Amino acid sequence: MTQKELDTEQLQNAIESLVTMGGGDPETFEGQLISQLIESSLKLIRDGHDTGQLKLISRSLREMRYAYRVFNTYKGTKRISIFGSARTPESHPDYQAAKTFSAMMADHKWMCITGAANGIMKAGLEGPKKGSSFGLCIRLPFEVPINTVIEGDPKLIIFRYFFTRKLMFISHSDAVAVFPGGVGTLDELFEVLTLIQTGKTTIIPVVLCEGENGIYWHNWQQYLRDHLLKNGWICEADQSLYYKASSPDDAMNHIIKFYKRYHSSRYVKEMLVIRLTETLSDEQVAILNKQYERLIKSGKMEMSSPQPGETDHLDLPRLVFHHTRVDYGIVRQLIDSINDF
Repeated sequence: MTQKELDTEQLQNAIESLVTMGGGDPETFEGQLISQLIESSLKLIRDGHDTGQLKLISRSLREMRYAYRVFNTYKGTKRISIFGSARTPESHPDYQAAKTFSAMMADHKWMCITGAANGIMKAGLEGPKKGSSFGLCIRLPFEVPINTVIEGDPKLIIFRYFFTRKLMFISHSDAVAVFPGGVGTLDELFEVLTLIQTGKTTIIPVVLCEGENGIYWHNWQQYLRDHLLKNGWICEADQSLYYKASSPDDAMNHIIKFYKRYHSSRYVKEMLVIRLTETLSDEQVAILNKQYERLIKSGKMEMSSPQPGETDHLDLPRLVFHHTRVDYGIVRQLIDSINDF
């Protein structure tokens, strides 16, 4: 055994001892992941990173750990992220629409997540009952960082970095509602659409909302059609990844319908597993196979029991097929068809 191999073995033993001392089991998959985190951290010593890089890595990890701990306390609850301008006045129709919409979602037992500042973010927290919302705050020198509704709430999380904050929005949202806003709002909207379009996150409802007689989303949608769709930079089906709502009530109904029969989805190796709240008939599956043949790489869509390796929602029926891993706008249309049966 070489000195390098000996050093590696000693280091691995020490890491496993640390995992055990911390209350974990290094033999489990979770324990192995913690071991990898420790090993990656120790490699930073030899990599020669400067102080600024080490600060960013360290602070990012701490932010993510703390945020996940807060959200994990509320597992099993549907959550919606509400994006929009921090500068929208309380008298504006968009503000009133956001307040009404968030109250409607709360009535259906959904928790709301906003950026914790004023404007649309405050409106999204005013609708639900106190204590049923999350605030993901990022400190900016030119805006009030925390509104009075979420201030002091244990579900208020303060971030240094935009990227860790956006990760928490997206990874904990079962739906997204976007109200008119500036660069930050559009950044959040396009981030969500990009991740869904590329299959980097699961498909969720993305609704575009605004106050009565608003034209913001009409103009935005027209821009996409005139400059992205016509140039071939998006396809027709990509427009299915979002929904332009006519009112807060319409937005709420669209989101609730999305989960009428669809529950969730994940990949198991090459197979796309769509979990359902109720099974589909042979006739309905045959219709889907014919209508969405483009999505199937090989074989056909079939109702199935849980796939080998699945550990959650084992009681739910599944629609399973070998997916091409493209055309996620059409996958969204597939989900709509399942809910329409």
